[in-house]
Amino acid sequence: MREGCSVRAVCALLALLTGLLTGCQGSGAGGGGEGGRLVGGASAAPTQGSGYGAVFLAVDECSSFGTTSFSEVACTSERAAARVVARHDGTVGDGPACPPTTDFVLHISEQRPASDEDGDGAVPRGYACMRNLEPPHPGDPGGGGGPRTIVGDCVYGLGDGQVRETACDGRGDRKPQYQVTKAVDTRAKCPLSTALYVQLGGSDPVGCARPV
Repeated sequence: MREGCSVRAVCALLALLTGLLTGCQGSGAGGGGEGGRLVGGASAAPTQGSGYGAVFLAVDECSSFGTTSFSEVACTSERAAARVVARHDGTVGDGPACPPTTDFVLHISEQRPASDEDGDGAVPRGYACMRNLEPPHPGDPGGGGGPRTIVGDCVYGLGDGQVRETACDGRGDRKPQYQVTKAVDTRAKCPLSTALYVQLGGSDPVGCARPV
């Protein structure tokens, strides 16, 4: 990731499954293992840009929203809609998980033009974990979206041991069937009332869920 570039903008082709902010996310109903999911993600190919920071979409920088594209904008701009809460190189599958209450993920395509203002326009492949500046926050517990399943989220069964997140208040396309009440490192530590084990990410990868 380079320092000292002046202007960067991002064109993002939407890759949402069910919506820009609250798209569906799948999660296995198994025990251990990483369970980070991608919902509300978009593929961003850097073009020319902004001057809002030395690094393209660095932590605490902001993006606009659009129906077909995102742009990096000043956080004081009336167009600013979401803030970068974490930024990593590489792919989500290989890199660190986004913070638990991330609302959506922007995937940044690698670009290495021959030259720009300072002779180095390289932008490595990476991803930005985004948090909306204003509600709704689908990444909040029970919000029905975000790239991760966390304690407080609700899910419904898809069959074959798979579940998908939905809003706990019932405003989603599907009604919630279970709510994750606790995260532990092994199934044996779940309460006796646990009816479903949901695969989460992080150091406590087992979600203990009860019927709702």
